Order: sequence, then structure tokens, then C-alpha cells
Amino acid sequence: MRPTPSTPLITRIKRAALASDAWLNTSLYQAGRGIARGWEVFSDLSKHLRFRGPVRVLLDLTSEATTLGLVGGVVLLALALPAFEETNDDWLKTQDLAVTFLDRYGQEVGRRGLRLDDSYKLEEFPDYLVKAALATEDRRFYEHWGIDPIGTFRALTVNVRGGGVVQGGSSITQQLAKNLFLSNERSLERKIKEAFLAVWLEFHLTKDEILKLYLDRAYMGGGAHGVVAAADYYFGKSAKDVTLAEAAMMAGLFKAPTKYAPHINLPAARARANDVLRNMVEAGFLTEGQIQTARRNPATPINRSRETTPDYYLDWAYEQIKQLAADKKLGGERILTVKTPLDTALQQHAEQTLENMLRQHGRQYKAGQGGIVIMDVDGALRAIVGGKDYGLSQFNRATDALRQPGSSFKPFVYTAALLADPKLRPTSTVVDRPICLGNWCPQNYGRSFSGSMPLTSALARSINSIPVWMSLQIGKGNAKAGRAQIIDISRKMGLSHPLADSSSLPIGAAEVTVIDMTASYAVFANGGKKATPYVAWEVKNSQGDVIYSRAADTPPEQILPTRLVHDMNFMLNKVVEEGTGKRSALAGIRSAGKTGTTNAYRDAWFVGYTGNLVAGVWYGNDDHSAMNNMTGGTLPAMTWQEVMTFGHQNLEIRPIPGIGPESAAKVAATERPADQATAPAAQGYLAGTLSRRSYEVLGAIGNLFKAAETASPMPGRQARKDPPGSDFTQPRQVAMP
Repeated sequence: MRPTPSTPLITRIKRAALASDAWLNTSLYQAGRGIARGWEVFSDLSKHLRFRGPVRVLLDLTSEATTLGLVGGVVLLALALPAFEETNDDWLKTQDLAVTFLDRYGQEVGRRGLRLDDSYKLEEFPDYLVKAALATEDRRFYEHWGIDPIGTFRALTVNVRGGGVVQGGSSITQQLAKNLFLSNERSLERKIKEAFLAVWLEFHLTKDEILKLYLDRAYMGGGAHGVVAAADYYFGKSAKDVTLAEAAMMAGLFKAPTKYAPHINLPAARARANDVLRNMVEAGFLTEGQIQTARRNPATPINRSRETTPDYYLDWAYEQIKQLAADKKLGGERILTVKTPLDTALQQHAEQTLENMLRQHGRQYKAGQGGIVIMDVDGALRAIVGGKDYGLSQFNRATDALRQPGSSFKPFVYTAALLADPKLRPTSTVVDRPICLGNWCPQNYGRSFSGSMPLTSALARSINSIPVWMSLQIGKGNAKAGRAQIIDISRKMGLSHPLADSSSLPIGAAEVTVIDMTASYAVFANGGKKATPYVAWEVKNSQGDVIYSRAADTPPEQILPTRLVHDMNFMLNKVVEEGTGKRSALAGIRSAGKTGTTNAYRDAWFVGYTGNLVAGVWYGNDDHSAMNNMTGGTLPAMTWQEVMTFGHQNLEIRPIPGIGPESAAKVAATERPADQATAPAAQGYLAGTLSRRSYEVLGAIGNLFKAAETASPMPGRQARKDPPGSDFTQPRQVAMP
């Protein structure tokens, strides 16, 4: 048979396949033999390197320690990486702000940041001022590399012997890292970041530069940052001219500026200064004879008992200016003068009102703290009260504390419902009846249901079933989808913090701040425009040139349609005139607002507005403990009425959009509860009938009494500690007006 042309090709393919198979088998066989020989060699070598007894134990421990150390190092580095993101190329310049704040009338009200003056070099400070800081805060500063294990161990030993925190274990570099990049949160994560950043600072700056930055940036109490500002504030002189006794008192402020501030507690400040002098002797910086004069003649600060500064306001304002600088809106300028919308008289009146309310009614209601924000309808901040006493706690409860708003959140739900259903109007009929979402069934404050009623009455009476029903209607039967729309409109109106989505969200189970709630209600007061809170009308540089103007910013966005705003204003006005907010009624001025009370009476709110001003008031406790039956219609509404009555003096009253001025005087005169006649808001000068000048004079007298009380504190009185941030994020249920 004659072969076909394709036969040689098939043959070649078969031969190549057989050759490849043979090569693969041979290679695998040889590789296996090579591995076997290698394993024999490794085994023989291992036999010779085998250790027994103490040597083996030491090697095992070393191996485990190395493994754990590498894993721990990777974990620590992962935790520290977020902190390193702050160390950009401009990290140092963003801290170098020296800001002078003016009120709305152009009067200086305070300063924040650094006093940048090239003449203040480290070597020009008094030697004993620098040594007082080193002896007290970090004696081995020039010897360690950012973290001082020896100093930390010494501090632990002293603290164990003393039974408490006698010495701090953080180096000056660590403290500077915290001041520059981190918060005051007490957590392991923050301490890890602090340690890494301290080492980073040591690699990027010299020791003298670190020390100078620390002396410039450390908070010294009284709103003063750095030794230059502290010397001026406490002693009225340059930091170059302070005496040894004054330097010791200033160095004592690094540990606890509030506790040892001489204008708050002079005996404690002098005792702390004496400890600093003793530290300087122990460190070998001075002899016992050199400090005797300072001990016999302790420092005496200048009298600031009559001075009041809007510290809560200025703290928040300074953060906003730093944000403007970070957003490149200030042209890189570092020495600034900022004209703010601050109303100094209203600020002082609000502070005094909150303090008096808590003094007279705090024990009855078991309420320990409060917060107030007052702004113009466009978001210009007139006053911020972040607590009852800035000297005892600088934590700003008006801007930083997340608290549940209770029924004061319901206007957001009603707004979302009116947007979703244009046919829904204030006169529309709704039914108050039992409703459940899964196993959760909200109850009204009186634990009963009222049946059919107008939508206006449902809001005025703060019915709880209606907002839950609305969440279903908005989502067309899907409550989760409805709540998503409620969250979206509340965010657009001004609630900047994320809201937790839960079944009880429509009746106020999310967490908000007082300043955000106030700004959100301003949308109703101004006709539906976004009202972002702001503190800078105008910013000038050191040459007096205007480098920023609020008027030049983009006009505010229209958030809500006009008709909807008019409907909401009509209903919220009825809350004041006919509903739960009657105690907030202003004589001769139409107002609108909403009360709020959370589960177990942990939080009580009143947020409201006129055509001129918007204000939010909150009462509660830092530890979230329950108050004694305080609702938003009691102390919060009374406080709101007091501060807003004062705030409207000398203002040209503007109507609320969609509401005329008629009937306000009648409502205020005839429908105010009888028990309000005995409230502190109706007693003495707090009735709002005196002029601002009269109030300022009487307020100064009150400050004298307050100073006398501080100078002779009651036995057992202790400074309140700032609440930890985690206290303000506990989920709770709400079912009250």
C-alpha cells in the first residue's frame, strides 16, 4: 500500500511527544533524587545543630519573641498609618495661626492660636522658665529619642507609690505630637499613634525646635495657648520678663490648665508652683537656696474676676478659621483678625441664664449640664454656650456632644412627608392609632391614642404614631426606604453627623448636635435656604487687608420649596401657641419651634425661631443618666423664651415666612402657664425688661459673687472631668414629646 503524504508529519509528531514525555519523566526523577539528597544533608546538619537544656529554652524564647515582635510591629504600624496622613508637607504651617477675634460691633473679644513674633526665640526666654518646664514635664528631654522608657518607668513607680497619677509618663515630644495631630481621647490607639508621631517629630525637627513648639502650643488655661499668651493673660507682661515664681506657676499649668489656672483657683495654682520649684531642685537645675525667695513670695496674677470671655464661642470659631486656612481661602496668611457675628451681651445673657436655671432647678430635675446656640436665620452665630462653666470643663456640649433629639426631630419627618406627597397639607386628617414595625410598637407620651386629627394637631401634640406611619407612606410601604428619604432631607437641611437608621428614627432615636439642630431649623426661618453655621464675616491679614469676606461666598442653596416652608412654619407655630411649647411664647413676637424629650428623660430640647433669630436649647447629664421628668416643654422652653426675649431687644421684628405678626401678644399674655410666673426667667433682671447695659452691670455684680465662691470653695467640691467621647454614642429608644 502506498503511504499518504501526511504520514511523515504524524510520525514526527508522535516521536516528539514520546521524547517530551521521556524528558519530563527523567527531569522529575532527577529532581526528586536531588530533593531527597538535600533533605538528607539538612537532616545531618540539623543533628549537629540540635541544642538541649537551657540553650534550647533560650533559643525557643528568642524565636517566639521575634515572631511576636514582628507581628506586633506590623499591627502597631497599621494603627499608626492614619496618623501619618496628617504629616503632609504643610503640617507645620497649618498650626501657625494667630487669630484676634472681634464681635459684631468691632470690639476685640479674645484671641486664639499663637502670637507669632520673631523676637521670641527659645534662647531669649528666661532660663528658669525653660528649666521649669523641663523639670516638670520631661527631665530627660535632651537624652531620649521621642519616647522615654526610663522616664515612663519612673512615673509608673511614683504613681504606684502615690496611689494615683502623680507624674505623667509622656515625653514633651509625645505631648507635642498630641497637640499637633491628635485629640484628647483616652485610648490605646491614640497612645500608639502618639508614640509613632513622637519618633517622627524627632527625625524631622531638632530638640530646640520641638521644645519651642511645645512652649508655643500647649494650652495654659483661660483660652491662652503657649507661654507668651499665658504670661500676658495671667501677669500682664512679656514672657521674657516673668519672675521665677511666675515661671513656676506657668509651668504648673502644663499638667492640668483648668485645675491649676490661677484666676480660677489661686491656692491650688500656688501649691502646684511649689511642686514645680521642688522639681527644679530635684533635677539639679536650681539649689534650695535659689528657690526660697520664690516660695516666700508666690506669684500673684492680675485680677480678671470681672472679665468674661466667650470661650466656648471662640474655641469653635478658631476651629472654623483653621478650616478656612486648610481650604486655601486665606491666601496663606497666618496672622489674622476676624470680625464675627458674636453678640457679646446676648452671649453673656445666655451663659448667665443657663447657669441660673441649673442653679435653681438643676437639683429638682437632676440636670447637670446644658447647651445653647443662637444664630441669625442665615447661619451667622450670635452665641454659643457649651456648658455651665468653661472653667470646670472646656468640652463644648453645644457643638461636639451627640445627643438624641427626641420629638424635636419630627419636623424633618413631616418635611419629608410633605415633599413626598404634595396633597398632604396642615389640614389633612391623620389617625393616631397603634402601629408596629416588626416587634417595635411606639407609644405616645400619655400611652393612649386619640384617633383622627389634623396634621397640625399631630405635630403640636407631638403624637408618636404619626411620624412612624409617615415613614411607611414616604417609602410607599417600605419603612426603610422612607427613613432613607428622611435621612437625606435632614442631611440637606444641616444635620452633618451620620444618622443611624433604626425603626425609631422618625421619633428621634438618632444622635445630633445642638448647633446642627439649630442650623437645620433656620431653613424654616429663612424661607427654605441652607443655613450653614459660620463665625467669619470678614478676615483681615496683619496689614489690615481684607482677605476673606462672607458676602463674597456662593449664595445659599434653596433646600425646600416656599409652599412647604409656609406649611411647616404654620404647624410649628401651633406647637408654641397651642401645643407642647407654650412656655416658649414671646410677648408680641410670633415664634415657632418644637420640644423634644428622649427615653428615660435623658435629654430635653427646645429648638425654635422667629423671623430674626434661631435658637436651640438642650439639657441633660454628661454621663447620660436620667433626669427627673424634665421634658422639652419645661426648662428648655423657659430658657429659650428668656434668651430670645433678650435677643430681640432693639431688633426690627421680621415675620416668619408665611406667618403674620398678629395674635402673638395675645398668645404670650393669655396662654402662658401659671407656673411660669414663678420660673427664674420671670424673676429679677432675667425677665428681659432691662436694657443690655443694665444687664451687663448686674452681670458684673454676679461675677463678683461667683469669684468669691471660687476663692472659698465648698468642702468636697471637685472639678468636673470632660466627658469621654464614647459617652455620646450610646443607642437608646425614644417615645416622648
